Amino acid sequence: MGGFTILDLTGDITLFNSPEIRKALLSLLKEKHVAQLLVNMTGVKYVDSSGIASLVEGLKVSREHKTRFALYGLSKPARTVLELTHLLHVFEVYDNEEQAIAAPPPANKSASPGGDGAS
Repeated sequence: MGGFTILDLTGDITLFNSPEIRKALLSLLKEKHVAQLLVNMTGVKYVDSSGIASLVEGLKVSREHKTRFALYGLSKPARTVLELTHLLHVFEVYDNEEQAIAAPPPANKSASPGGDGAS
């Protein structure tokens, strides 16, 4: 199955730094072909729509490459943004690193429950 790669994000994810986040995600997924990408968001307090777009693009690319993509350590505001955008259940989301590593990968995440999650 391959090892885990953990991408540690810190600070707010906004229009100003989301291009860097996107670049890091796509590099790991497309160029380095990691088997499992866990995104550590314990240091992220706020995510705006451009940050969400970068995470969604990472998820989309991970599905194309059959790579596991999970988020963990979401702050209350970050979790709220994902809930409001109806994306919380589209992503694999865990409270901490231990849970993310211990959880078995989903059997088939190419089709998310209830449709594609996009509106």
